[in-house]
Amino acid sequence: MTGERDLDALLSNMKPEMLNGTFVFCAIPQNEPVPAGLNPLLTFREQEGTTLVISREEAEAAGLRYAFPSRLITLTVHSALDAAGFLAAITARLAEAGISVNAVSAFHHDHLFVPADRADEAMAVLREASKAKHV
Repeated sequence: MTGERDLDALLSNMKPEMLNGTFVFCAIPQNEPVPAGLNPLLTFREQEGTTLVISREEAEAAGLRYAFPSRLITLTVHSALDAAGFLAAITARLAEAGISVNAVSAFHHDHLFVPADRADEAMAVLREASKAKHV
């Protein structure tokens, strides 16, 4: 199944959905394995260490320090990995509203981590962007 590349279609059909729960970003040393019992939603290795995105409950239970308590919003349109401008358009709208975002592109969808205390506002911005006329 090929993902959508047309920016107007992506914006019109993105249908944001917010997942339950609060997610946090944790870092562990690069050569350390993921602690037993954790089920990271996202793992990304960098030179400085490995980032884990996990539920806040998991982080607290494991005694991990964390940052950026966030809610996860999935843009349910199947965007192509090489679609140009989609995340730029979305993040620009959120930035205009003063909402920070950490975006992740996966094979089928784009996902946005937004501050937990601004998640409802972010959803409103995204719904409005989906309804707007696109040039």
